[in-house]
Amino acid sequence: MSSLYSFNDVPAQEKFGAWRETVSNAFVPLDAESHAPGVFDGHLLTEAIGALQVSEVTGGAVEVRRSPEAIRRSDPGYLKLGMQLRGYCVLTQDDREAALTPGDFSIYDTRRPYQVAFERDFAQLVVMFPSELIHLRPDALRDMTARRVSGRRGVGGLVSKFLVGIAEQLRGVEELAANQQLSNGVLNLLAAALSEQLGCESNVPPETHRAALVLQIKSFIDARLYDPELSSALIARAHNISSRYLQKMFEGEGTTVTEWIRRRRLEHCRRDLVDPRNGTTPIASIAAQWGLLDSSYFSKLFKTTYGVSPREYRAQALVTGHDSVRDCPHPG
Repeated sequence: MSSLYSFNDVPAQEKFGAWRETVSNAFVPLDAESHAPGVFDGHLLTEAIGALQVSEVTGGAVEVRRSPEAIRRSDPGYLKLGMQLRGYCVLTQDDREAALTPGDFSIYDTRRPYQVAFERDFAQLVVMFPSELIHLRPDALRDMTARRVSGRRGVGGLVSKFLVGIAEQLRGVEELAANQQLSNGVLNLLAAALSEQLGCESNVPPETHRAALVLQIKSFIDARLYDPELSSALIARAHNISSRYLQKMFEGEGTTVTEWIRRRRLEHCRRDLVDPRNGTTPIASIAAQWGLLDSSYFSKLFKTTYGVSPREYRAQALVTGHDSVRDCPHPG
C-alpha cells in the first residue's frame, strides 16, 4: 500500500521543515536548504516493493546533502537511483556530476557524501535498496555513481520506461508490495544498464543478462499486442535469438510465449471494457484493437479466464462502478 505525505494543512512557514524531516526519515538522514522564492510546496509518495523502496518526491528549488555527519548518524548501506520525472537536477558524488533531465537517471551511494541540487520545481522517482542486491563488482559500482544514464536509448531507455510504469502504478489501486518479480526486474535491468554504460557487460552474471532480456522482450510484446501476426518466430528474430531459446526463457518464468501474449491481450481488453471512454465501442472492436480478431474465440477465452462473458463483465462494471473481476486469478 502506498503512503502519501502531503503538507497542504501545514502552515506556510513550516512547510519546508516538514518536507525536509519527512524526506530525511523516509530515506537516510539528510540536510536540505530551500531556494524556493515563495512558499515551498511538495509531497512524498512511497511504497515498499519487495526489497525496494520506491518513492515519488516533488518539491521546489532545493539543495539536498548527505554529509559525513549524517552518515555517522546512520549508515544502512543503501544505494539510491534517482530518475527525473519533471524539472532538472545535478547530482554530485565521488568528484563527478550528473545533470538529469526527465527520463534520465543516475545512482548514488548513501555510504558516501553526495549532493542533489534542484533549480526549480521538480518531481523525481527514487528507488532505494541494499547495496548487496545489485550484481556488480564494488569497484565497477563505485565507477558508476553520479553518471548520467540516458533514458532515451539502449538498456537505459528500457529502465526508464519500466520505472515510469512503476511510478504510474504507485497512484493506482494495484498492490505492488509483494511483487518480488517486479523488484528483481528493476535490479536486473539496472545492473545491465550500468554495465552497458561502463562497457563492462562481462561483469554481470549471465542470469542478470537473461532476466534483463526477458523484460526487454516483454516490453517488445506489449508494444505490438495490436498485431494479430505477433508470434514467437517474429519475437525471436527481432532479438537475434532462436525460437527454442525464447521458449526456454519463458518456461523459466512459468509460462510460454503464447500464454504471455494471450494474458497481456486479455488484461488490456478487460481494462478497456470498463473504461467510460469506450462505453459505446463494440466489444469485438476492443478485442480486435488488441490483436484478437475472432470475436467468438475472444468471448470463450474471456469467460474461461474470468468466469463471465465480456458482455456480462462490462454490464456488471457499469452497475457497480468498479472492476468486478479485479480479484479473479490472472490468466495463465
